[in-house]
Amino acid sequence: MLQLAGIAVDATSIGGLSTCIQLPGLKLALDIGRCPQSAVQRETVLITHGHMDHIGGICYHAATRGLMGLTPPTYVIGPENEKALAALFTAYRRLDRSRLAHEIVVIGPGEEWTLPNGMLVRPFRSIHRVPCQGYSLWSVRNKLKAEYHGLSGHEIRDLRLAGTEITDAVLKPELAFTGDSLIEVVENEAVVRESRLLVMEVTFIDDRVTVEQCRSKGHIHIDEVAERADLFENEAILFTHFSGRYRAWEILEAVQKRLPEALSKRVTPLLTGHR
Repeated sequence: MLQLAGIAVDATSIGGLSTCIQLPGLKLALDIGRCPQSAVQRETVLITHGHMDHIGGICYHAATRGLMGLTPPTYVIGPENEKALAALFTAYRRLDRSRLAHEIVVIGPGEEWTLPNGMLVRPFRSIHRVPCQGYSLWSVRNKLKAEYHGLSGHEIRDLRLAGTEITDAVLKPELAFTGDSLIEVVENEAVVRESRLLVMEVTFIDDRVTVEQCRSKGHIHIDEVAERADLFENEAILFTHFSGRYRAWEILEAVQKRLPEALSKRVTPLLTGHR
């Protein structure tokens, strides 16, 4: 379990095999991958796109939660994949002879949805070979309006009881998850650069796959990150989705040698599954 920018993260992500980023404190997962056993406990799953390594375990997730007597899960998905996901569950209901109870929430860039814990989910457009959207999570806190600063507790209480709106909602980007994307997502989406924790795919890390080859696959190369190092304002960054060809020591070495220190010291590479 990682602790990054005050957020607990339990993650597995190997490019082409499985990606599931769990946020246990929020009862939430970002993509479901093959559905690790621990992910069955996540009530809500935000799905970025339809590639098998990101969505393959979704029906298993619903079935297992039903078997365990847990509440039906909620899957958040972009409008491009709504009909296909519904068809997938229809097919599995016929195969499994079970209800596979769940709820689907369809939202896209420019829209928002409130999690049970009060945080806001806002999708943004990621650039991949298939329709894909990243997600940002925003905390919402009420702050006393400036004109009421200096009032006593009794005066503030009286205003509240009289129906006066005495607070403003202050939103803060706590996390952004790119899903699979080209590097332009960093330039296009301010929340990617500014969220406290950024979870970003970096699939290739050396010259065995060139930047051009990487881009043709719809992914990010570490050299592209290095070129834009000054853009990242994040408190912490989790690199995910490394190709399975890489060993752990190669990933660590690439982060240290190919990124400037001001950026590399904020980066945690996800090494789970890499020898």
